[in-house]
Amino acid sequence: MTKKDIRAILFDMDGVLFDSMKNHAEAWVRAMKENNLTMTHEDVYMNEGRTGGGTIDLFAQVQWGRNATDEEKEYIYKVKSDIFNTLPHVEPVNGAWEVLKAVKQMGLQRVIVTGSGQKSLLERLEKNFPGIFSADLMVTAFDVKHGKPHPEPYLMGLEKAGLTAGQAMVVENAPLGVQSAKGAGIYTIAVNTGPLADEVLYNAGADIVFPNHAALLKALPGLIR
Repeated sequence: MTKKDIRAILFDMDGVLFDSMKNHAEAWVRAMKENNLTMTHEDVYMNEGRTGGGTIDLFAQVQWGRNATDEEKEYIYKVKSDIFNTLPHVEPVNGAWEVLKAVKQMGLQRVIVTGSGQKSLLERLEKNFPGIFSADLMVTAFDVKHGKPHPEPYLMGLEKAGLTAGQAMVVENAPLGVQSAKGAGIYTIAVNTGPLADEVLYNAGADIVFPNHAALLKALPGLIR
């Protein structure tokens, strides 16, 4: 891997750019409980990256013995989103801005690949990270048929950027996101901003795991050479 090969870094959003996972976990647990489904906070972290509909179906299949209907999925996800929007304000992950500025200064494209459909966060990307991302280089829950861990989100990110897998790297924080990126054939960096052990991210296929964005920022020049 040489510097001239790497032309873009594809970033997950929740847990990588925004410190939002605690709120997502609380909102999911409460919304599922209100709709007779049981989901723990750990379940949320382990399933981070799935689309909302995919997450609901996964738990409905086990606990109801069937997929949720489209109407049920729409309703449960609305309840989840409404709860999310009542929780304390979500701040950017410490160090994310510095990493993004460094990536831009290196002349690399920045691509968002998120399983989220949380509009309140998607709409904050430009406010919190001005001049970093553009709408034509974003893949969200609204764009894909198959969410993470399927490789479709990251393959779509490569397609939007006009790149091959060997010309990009991914920054993720979740095991399903790592699986998605590796399934697309992309070198994958995990920044462990959540409660899961590093081993979980390595077992998912991460090429390297950092404890925080400061460590990633320090290592970044060496990673793209």
